[in-house]
Amino acid sequence: MEIKLIINSLILIAFGTMILRISGRKSISQMTVAQTVVMISIGSIIIQPIIEDSITRTVIASTVFIVFMILSEYLQIKFNFIENLITGKAKIVIQDGKIIVDNLRKLRFTADQLEMRLRQQGISSISDVKTATLEPNGQLGYELMPHAKPVTVADMNQILSQIFQEQIKPNTANVPNIFDEVRNSDKK
Repeated sequence: MEIKLIINSLILIAFGTMILRISGRKSISQMTVAQTVVMISIGSIIIQPIIEDSITRTVIASTVFIVFMILSEYLQIKFNFIENLITGKAKIVIQDGKIIVDNLRKLRFTADQLEMRLRQQGISSISDVKTATLEPNGQLGYELMPHAKPVTVADMNQILSQIFQEQIKPNTANVPNIFDEVRNSDKK
């Protein structure tokens, strides 16, 4: 009896891993609420045959859940109202450096939880945030105020070109081009 239980468990683990791989999610933090419910349901369904002896019904039920999830994701891509209904939209929680308390309440999210998410992103001041959103998957999206944005390579190149052009411009009129000598020698 134990050998059969072990074999059934291994079959269900392999099948569970395969269907979770097909569903295309890497971690629960990336899932929407509906996807999380489906995955928890699959876990509950998969464990039952170990106790009840019905692997075929488990495979069929799990397949139905995955097909439903894939179909609902497809419909969300095609129809915006279905996406709004199933997944929801991001909600703005900070605008122009100020917390929008009403939206936090609607999301059942506290200011302390928001501050924790900001700290995890390396943001130490709410006034540095132009806009922050709480995404449907629970992650925080944000845009920093211009004064708080890190310098990019493009920014640095622009600054350096302005500095060097100002320094070079006054001198370029008096300095001969180093290629002039080569050009003049070719003409001789």
